[in-house]
Amino acid sequence: MAEVSTVVQQPPEFIEAAAKPYIAQLQKDVGGLRTADLSQVYGPQFTAGLGALTQQAIGKVGGLGAYEPYLQQAGALTGPTAYQAYMSPYQQDVIDTTLQEFDIQTQKGLPGLAAQAITAGAFGGGREGVQRAEYLSSADRNRAALQAQLLQQGFGQAQQLAQQDYLRNLQLAQQAPALAGQQISALTTLGGLQQGQAQAELAAQQQLAQQQLMQPLQATQALGSGITSLIAGYPGSTQTQTQPSPTPLQTALGAGATLAGVYRAFS
Repeated sequence: MAEVSTVVQQPPEFIEAAAKPYIAQLQKDVGGLRTADLSQVYGPQFTAGLGALTQQAIGKVGGLGAYEPYLQQAGALTGPTAYQAYMSPYQQDVIDTTLQEFDIQTQKGLPGLAAQAITAGAFGGGREGVQRAEYLSSADRNRAALQAQLLQQGFGQAQQLAQQDYLRNLQLAQQAPALAGQQISALTTLGGLQQGQAQAELAAQQQLAQQQLMQPLQATQALGSGITSLIAGYPGSTQTQTQPSPTPLQTALGAGATLAGVYRAFS
């Protein structure tokens, strides 16, 4: 009687006992990842925002336009009457006092003319009158020249002061935004360092969150690697199952059933 043999390769029982819970745990961990809230490990909470120094730098951007008032003031000093604001308030007093002293000195010269006329025997004559008139006329010219000189001197000083203030405002118009730009640049640099440090801390927190999320699966995978190495080291056992061949009666019945099927097919 012929027999049919079946060969079955089975792992060792202790490996099979370890593999079953491993597969269940692996399915559980993979399912957990599928339903995990990824917003806990990815999202804007791990992006560093602008620090206080950077915000302070942004707030000072308006200082770059600080030149405008100085330009306006400089522009006001370019007109024909710009010098007037720089005239000395005591100039007229100085002029009046100077001219009064001049008049006094002029009057002091008249007795000398009379004395000269007496000495020359021309006192009260036309010659004395001519000399007196020439003296006073010359004094008037000198007085007018002195007054003009004082006025011109005051005007020149006022104009010079206006020019100095004009240049000063131009320098301030250049310096104001430059100083503001230097301050903004320094704050931006420090703010960048501050933001970089904050971003590094957030990156470390994100890595920790990702590691915590993947840790169960990684531990299960490590277990699977161990089981795989055990399977390689223990190839398992071979079992042979032998089944008896069919009896003549079973063969005849099978043939009869086949013939009956063929008869039905042609009937």
